[in-house]
Amino acid sequence: SKLVSIVIGIKQTPLSYTIIMRSLLLLPATLLASTLQGGTAFAPLAGVSATSVKSNENVDLGNFLKTNDAGDKTMLVLGTYAADFNAVEYAQRLRYYMPELQKRGISKFGIVLNCEADAALKLVDLVDLPCDTSDGEVTLMIDPTGQAGRQFGVGAGWRSDDEEMSPYLKLFGMLFGLGAWATLPAVIGGYIGNPFTAQPWIEDAMAVGIRKKRWPDNGLELNDSGEVVVNKFQELPVVGEWKRRPLELATLRLQNMIDISIKNWKELAPKDDALKAGVLTQLGGCVVFDSTKDAVVFEWKDPGICAVANFENILEKVPLV
Repeated sequence: SKLVSIVIGIKQTPLSYTIIMRSLLLLPATLLASTLQGGTAFAPLAGVSATSVKSNENVDLGNFLKTNDAGDKTMLVLGTYAADFNAVEYAQRLRYYMPELQKRGISKFGIVLNCEADAALKLVDLVDLPCDTSDGEVTLMIDPTGQAGRQFGVGAGWRSDDEEMSPYLKLFGMLFGLGAWATLPAVIGGYIGNPFTAQPWIEDAMAVGIRKKRWPDNGLELNDSGEVVVNKFQELPVVGEWKRRPLELATLRLQNMIDISIKNWKELAPKDDALKAGVLTQLGGCVVFDSTKDAVVFEWKDPGICAVANFENILEKVPLV
């Protein structure tokens, strides 16, 4: 076909593969759910460490979850590599929902990214996630080879044991659901929107992008203070009244792809040893642990690309205090 001819004709470098594959995800979505479980997700992280970007010291993730002097609950995000859709969206969602999560007794936050320290710092700066490296509230940690996520039990992606196949070819297969069944439903769901479940983080993340001069920049109108005064997706006939409008998330993901992932690819891409460890196809997840009950109150493992945890579901599962 014409599309196949175009793809084959492109110089096959890692960046060109990435551009092709991310272009297939411009019509995005999120098939998200959550599971309320008791005390099983903590055990896999006992003795598993990540490195604090601020102090360069090892952090035992089991102790990080269990020990919380400031309150009852701790939230830990096991992210992906820094240029990945899932890592970007976890950071964007965490930025928006932190105040509401704090109202539910979650007083300690951490995010682990499968990258080097400079890439982690670059990503959190791009999305304005307040981390401890700049006196913020989120403990920023790195695990370049993704060992912590694998111990937690995140998906390894398609043909993770195949050492001969290119990791970029594996990622290409995952875009069609191979080893990541929720990818296509996520893309389709985001394209058509959702009249029932709001996702207000999308507007917030898009506004951050517009303030940082990312494109597309025509979905929102901001005032001189950078606040949203008009959301043009709300002006769409009929569907503009939906809780999540069609194309809204697609526009944000296009913004993320062009001006976060591709523009900063050299700074955010996995290193060779990380590629060999499989982080290009490794998925992410998150967990909320209640230290007073010694139990997990929320757990999620991404079932596909763009299928990260729905933080609205976390708000429903974790009651106000």
